Amino acid sequence: MPAMNAVVHVLKDEGVDVAFGCPGAAILPLYKSMEELGGIEHLIVRHEEGATHMADGWARTNGRVGVAIGTSGPAGTNMITGLYTALADSIPIICITGQAVSTKLHQEAFQAVDIVEIAKPVTKWAVQIKEAAQAPWIFREAFRVARSGRPGPVLIDIPVDVAKQLIEYDPAIDAALPIAAVEPHLPRVEKALDLLLAAERPLLLSGGGVIIAEASAELRELAELLQVPVQVTLMGKGSIDEDHPLFSGMTGIQTSQRYGNASFLESDLVLALGARFGDRHTGTLDVYRGTRQFIHVDIEPTQLGKVFEPDLGIVSDVKLFLRAILDLAKRRGVSRTPSSWVDRVRELKRTLTRREDYDDIPVKAPRVYKEINEFFDEDTYFVTAIGLYQIWGGQHQKAGKPRRYQVCGQAGPLGWEIPAAIGVKKASPSSQVVGVVGDYGFQYLVEELAVAAQYNVPFVLIMLNNEYLGLIRQASIGYDEMNYQVNIHYDEFGTDNVKIMEAYGCAGRRVFDPAEIHDALEWASKESARISRPVLVEIMIEREANTPHGVSIDAVREFEPVP
Repeated sequence: MPAMNAVVHVLKDEGVDVAFGCPGAAILPLYKSMEELGGIEHLIVRHEEGATHMADGWARTNGRVGVAIGTSGPAGTNMITGLYTALADSIPIICITGQAVSTKLHQEAFQAVDIVEIAKPVTKWAVQIKEAAQAPWIFREAFRVARSGRPGPVLIDIPVDVAKQLIEYDPAIDAALPIAAVEPHLPRVEKALDLLLAAERPLLLSGGGVIIAEASAELRELAELLQVPVQVTLMGKGSIDEDHPLFSGMTGIQTSQRYGNASFLESDLVLALGARFGDRHTGTLDVYRGTRQFIHVDIEPTQLGKVFEPDLGIVSDVKLFLRAILDLAKRRGVSRTPSSWVDRVRELKRTLTRREDYDDIPVKAPRVYKEINEFFDEDTYFVTAIGLYQIWGGQHQKAGKPRRYQVCGQAGPLGWEIPAAIGVKKASPSSQVVGVVGDYGFQYLVEELAVAAQYNVPFVLIMLNNEYLGLIRQASIGYDEMNYQVNIHYDEFGTDNVKIMEAYGCAGRRVFDPAEIHDALEWASKESARISRPVLVEIMIEREANTPHGVSIDAVREFEPVP
C-alpha cells in the first residue's frame, strides 16, 4: 500500500480522530491517504502555529496524542513555538511536516529547510523518514515517545518522494508499542511515608504531573487519610477541588493566594508530586526552601535536583507512587484526624484573602473572576495564556476538576487561547469551553477564529482589555515605572474587537460596568450555542492596575487594600 496509507492506519489505531493542519505540495501524499481512508476529521488552520496549539488543547483535554500537519519550509518553522509550548508543559503532540525531494535537500530546493535540526531543542524526538518502509514504525515509535515518561512533542519530517512510495504493511496484525510503567522503589516510598508522618506541618504539593497521571483521586485519598493540606501549582490547578476542606491554595510570587504563601512558609515538609519548581512558583530559593524538608516525586529522573536538591527524590509515575504510599499507610494502620496544623491552615484560608466584590468603573479585574466563578460550573473547560490576566486568574479563579483549567504555564505564547479552545472543544464537543484572553494577545492568532466559524466550533471568549501590554507595563515598575512602548490605546478604545469578531462571522459585546458582566456572560453562552461559533465578552478594565507580585514568597506586594 502507499506508505502514507500505512501512516493513516497507525494514526487511527493510536486514537487520532481529528487533525489540525494546512496542506501544501510536499505533504499532499498524506492528505491523499487521509481522503481515501477517511476516519480522521481535518480542520484547515490559518497558521501552522495555530495547528500546534489546537493539537495541544485537544491533547490536554483527553490525554491522547494530538496531531498537527504542515508542509515543507515555513510550515515547520511556524510550528516551533507550539512544539516549545508542548515540551514545556509535558503535552504529547506529533507535528508532521512535508519535505522537498530527498535528493534535492543539499541543493537549496524550494522550501527545503532542515526542520529536524531546528526542532530538536523543543521536542522529545525529531526525525526524518529516509526510507518509506520505516514510515509505520517511526510513527509507532513517535506515539510511544510522546506518551512515555514525561510526555512531550515529536516532529516527523517526510520527504515527498519517500511519501509517494509503496510498502508492505498489514494493519490487521499491528498494534501500539508498549509503554513501560515507572514504578517507585519501595524503600523510598517507605522513607517518604516516615518523613510525612514525622512532620508536624506537612503539605502536599500537586503539580501538573498529577493531572497527566490521572492521579487526582489518589491525591485526595492520601490527603484525607493522613489529614495533610494540599496546595497546587499553576499547572496542577484543578487536581483537587478548591472548595475541598484540605485545599490550602497556591504558593508563588505571582499566581498565588495570600493564605497559600502563608501556609507554605509555616510548613516543615513538602511532598511535591509531579511539580518542576518553576521560578514563578518558588521565587527566591533561600526563602522557598527555608528549613523545611522536601520530597520530590517525578517520572523524569533528570527533574530531581534540577532546581535544588531534595531531601528525598523518588522516580515514579505519580499515580503509582500515590497508590504505593496509600497501600503502605493502610498496611501500617495509619489513619489521622484533623490536627492543629489543619486548623491553622483553615484559619489562614479564612482570613488572608483578597477582595473581589468591587463595583468600580472601570472594572477592577478581580470582579471579573468573581463573576466567572459564580456563572460557570465546575465542568466548564477554561483556557488562558500569559499576561496580567493569567496572574489574576491564578489568584482568583477556582478550578474543581482536572483538565478543566488549562494554561500554557512555562512558555507563555501570546495568542494560545483561541486555537487551544478549538482543540478543547473538538476533544469534548458537549462541554462548555471558555477562553480568558487579553486584548493584546488576542490579536496574535486571531485568524483562527475563521477555523472556528468554518467548522462551527462554539466557545466563549472573555477579554480583559486595559489597552496596554499590561504585564510589561507592570514589569517596568522596577525600571522607574518608565511605561515605555507599552501603551496600545488609540481612538476611543483602540482596536474594535467586537467588529473583529463580527468580521469573522462571530459575535461580541463590550462591557463597561461590572453590574453588566453576569448578563453578558449569560448572553454569550446562549449566543455561542445558538450560532455555533465563538462569542466575545470584552470587559474594559482599569488601565493601570497591577497584580500582587514580588521576588520572594514572603514579600509579595499588594496594590489594593486587603482584609
